[in-house]
Amino acid sequence: MILNRPIESFRYIGPIYLKRLHKLKIESLEDLFSHFPHRYDDFTNFKKISELKIGEEVAIRGEIKGIDTRRTFKKKMFLTEAMINDGSGIIRTVWFNQPYLSQTFKKGDKISLAGRVNFSERGIFLSNPAYEKVVQGETLKHTHGLVPVYPETEGLSSRWFRFIIYPLLEKYAQKVEEFLPEELLKKKKFPRIGKAIFQIHFPKTKKEAETAKKRFAFEKLFLIQLFFQEQKRRLRRQKAPKILPKKEYIEEFKKILPFSFTSDQKRTIREILDDLQKEVPMSRLLEGEVGSGKTIVATLSAFVTVKNGYQAAIMAPTEILAEQHFQEISKLLSSLGVKIGLLTSEKIEFQDKKMLKEKIEEREFIEMISQGKVDVLIGTHSLIQERVKFKKLGLVVIDEQHRFGVEQRAKLCRQTTDNRQPAPPADGQATIPHFLSMTATPIPRTLALALYGDLSISQIKELPKGRKKIITKIVPPARRNEIYEFLRKEVKEEKQAFVICPLIEESEKLEVAAAKKEFERLRKKVFPDFKLGLLHGQMKAKEKDKIMRAFKSKKVEVLVSTPVVEVGIDVPNATIMIIEGADRFGLSQLYQFRGRVGRGEFQSFCFLFTDSVARKTWQRLKAIVSAQNAFELSEKDLKIRGPGDFMGKRQSGIPDLTMASLTDLSLIEEVKREVEIILKKDPELKKYPLLQKKLEEFKEKVFLE
Repeated sequence: MILNRPIESFRYIGPIYLKRLHKLKIESLEDLFSHFPHRYDDFTNFKKISELKIGEEVAIRGEIKGIDTRRTFKKKMFLTEAMINDGSGIIRTVWFNQPYLSQTFKKGDKISLAGRVNFSERGIFLSNPAYEKVVQGETLKHTHGLVPVYPETEGLSSRWFRFIIYPLLEKYAQKVEEFLPEELLKKKKFPRIGKAIFQIHFPKTKKEAETAKKRFAFEKLFLIQLFFQEQKRRLRRQKAPKILPKKEYIEEFKKILPFSFTSDQKRTIREILDDLQKEVPMSRLLEGEVGSGKTIVATLSAFVTVKNGYQAAIMAPTEILAEQHFQEISKLLSSLGVKIGLLTSEKIEFQDKKMLKEKIEEREFIEMISQGKVDVLIGTHSLIQERVKFKKLGLVVIDEQHRFGVEQRAKLCRQTTDNRQPAPPADGQATIPHFLSMTATPIPRTLALALYGDLSISQIKELPKGRKKIITKIVPPARRNEIYEFLRKEVKEEKQAFVICPLIEESEKLEVAAAKKEFERLRKKVFPDFKLGLLHGQMKAKEKDKIMRAFKSKKVEVLVSTPVVEVGIDVPNATIMIIEGADRFGLSQLYQFRGRVGRGEFQSFCFLFTDSVARKTWQRLKAIVSAQNAFELSEKDLKIRGPGDFMGKRQSGIPDLTMASLTDLSLIEEVKREVEIILKKDPELKKYPLLQKKLEEFKEKVFLE
């Protein structure tokens, strides 16, 4: 299929451009066609030079009366000047550091230009306008009509995208197979896919662009909802072990706790235990901010599973978080006779009531798991490797990794001793484990409906009693040194601090460079007497792990970090969170950062550094100062900044267009209805082979793993 062709197989895309495209997650022709413009410059009408006004964005067409490049002595840059005549008047055009233009264009060439009209002592002129030669029979792509402006990265401009995409659309757009059902296209008055792809990139009118946008927003949500419905349908056909929450199990667990459950925890526990009793596999998302007590709820669920004769697996996104879970859960469950194991690529540990075994052979440990001698296994993705086999797996808990479908669960089940399925019921049907996903990011209702429609949702909104409120302040540049002095005082009292560097959405490379620069500045000029550590997204996992361990063990006093790095590790001694460029983050992200401190007995502080004087920015930041509930804040954040900023575009990889549709509740509901109509008529999609094929591709490629 043409859309699956690797992007490097097309003309003009060599190794350098390929690397840049990969940064934008563009690997195939389909990815390139799905790299939609985020806006259009409207150059529909050419203006006469005699009618131009200072400050307006215009498109003009004329003849070059002269063009020349010279080098300026003062600024040491190339200046290319051209005089353009359209019959109504003459205008000067200036380009900086583009000396090749005097070779590209010659006197007498017809040229089309688009840009802003400026003024100097020499009169009006165009500064650095977009340009293209007027050639009979060729379409103007950069300077006339609705000109697409794309999300860019270093070395890939909108001009480059237009240059590459236009000929590919001409050649291949009409060859793209339509997968939406015909009746749906007619009902919604959507253009067919080939036409829609052309219209979203190079629309003739604003209406064409809007119609194409609506089609693609609908299409992506349609595939997401179809995926959910299929997951639900497949799950309903599966069986899970019945795990009975006897009262004595709950009482036994409660006795070892040094605190009582909050009312939110009690409700959440009820919801989970109700699901575990059913033979339909549980699929539940547990939301609760950092420190709200999600882990204790998951631990109780694992304990009840073990008491019913089954094993539980708990998966964390990083090795250090897996170890943290192992230490916390071991403290609780080993005293109740539960045997707990840790399996990561770096470490194997085993804890039972009698002892902690640290030196244990991998082969011996994997055999123990397959014989059912490990009740609760904690680890990273190493848990779903082929070599790990469970005897009777009843529950899978995953931390911060929401998508874990039927296939992955089935894979865990296939990983059973001698390839026999665990505990087959009387009817001989194999069982699959129950599934609980945990997240510290409160997800607004519309996003939950759109992105997690196959999961039931439980929320823990209250924090445990006695937790000290984190004091939060907005800090303008004039008060920066005052905060540094305060940090110095805290560190001298053996506390620790985080410094989060500004978010640079366009480039992780620039973000890392900025973090390194800030780290050096703080290390040499501000805190030369303290031990500083640096954490950023381009480090290898082992390096990150080493720095986080050093921070946790107090060998590092101040941790400087980029925002993309998972810093969800529990460091009770950290009392200060400084967030540089706080205005660049979404409220939910700021709330997450703030939650990294205040985990211990000491009073904690969060300082939001901003250079902005904009009233709206301060209003937004004041919302976090007063916020006590991350759920309310996430809804507010979604309204203010939209889902792209809420989720972090670079991390999510979801296109802007789909992102925007995630807040459109009526569109989500409309899509759900249409999916239900299709599946009611044809649950297996046998009449829609192209839709079935697209769904399979979608599952493989996108699904937010």
